[in-house]
Amino acid sequence: MARRIAFINYKGGVGKTSLIVNVAACLAKLGQRVLLCDFDTQSNASIWLLKLDRWNKINAAGDGAVYSIFDPGRARLKDIVVRDVVEDKAGAKALPGLDLVPTTFNLVDLESEYAGEPKRPAYLIFQEQLAEIESGYDVVLFDCPPNILRASQCGIFSANEIYVPANPDALSLIGFTLLVEKLHKFHALSASFRRAAMGPAAQVQGIIFNSIKTGTDIEVPKMRMQLRLNQFKAAKRAAPTAKIFEAQVRDAMVVRRAVTLGLPVILVGQEASEEAQDNVVNDYRKVAAELLRQAGG
Repeated sequence: MARRIAFINYKGGVGKTSLIVNVAACLAKLGQRVLLCDFDTQSNASIWLLKLDRWNKINAAGDGAVYSIFDPGRARLKDIVVRDVVEDKAGAKALPGLDLVPTTFNLVDLESEYAGEPKRPAYLIFQEQLAEIESGYDVVLFDCPPNILRASQCGIFSANEIYVPANPDALSLIGFTLLVEKLHKFHALSASFRRAAMGPAAQVQGIIFNSIKTGTDIEVPKMRMQLRLNQFKAAKRAAPTAKIFEAQVRDAMVVRRAVTLGLPVILVGQEASEEAQDNVVNDYRKVAAELLRQAGG
């Protein structure tokens, strides 16, 4: 069974998408078969990895993105996966092993327009279709927006592990606290739909400090986050093995450059200074390696 992992924090702007895209790329480089599912209605991961021209075609067509498995409901998840999504300028596959379930702006309709059936909520539909294809992967990653509404629920319900991207600030701590409270409520709401084969409901397994600006002292924010994590572990609201990652990612201009190029940072190569690239690439590699070691408790 693939490891199914959601990245989410109730605070936006923590660099979640840059973290999940680049960690996914590092995992693929390590030989892992990775599926990245984009549940953020801003579509940033999809636009980044597909580049704008390919993403525009999916957006204009109105199908081929994850919302089409709900409405009109004729598509299956297995049919919309973009295999080996990363391409170079010539259109050649640049990172075998990294697949994408893309999203477009119409995913916002899942929150307000989609009626569905009460006995078959959207998260159950997604989970059932994911079960058809997950054996083809080592790791399935869910890029979730900063809430636990319907789109996020698809990732949270299917996941067994949750990792919280955080910045060294008070708002990240508040976002983490809100997340754990909302998770508890959602797990209670969705418990009747879980099956034993799915494994346990997702708990927070780790916190990853991300986008750390040069000169920022993170020791006090890290200590506060550790205290809160300890409280949640004691209350059994987080996994017993949950921890703050030793690996952390600094802020770097090359990450923004990588978005423009439509490539993960690990493939940007000589587009940036070697010193800057090596530093941030090594950060992402260390996070990926630690994620593999943190085997879900």
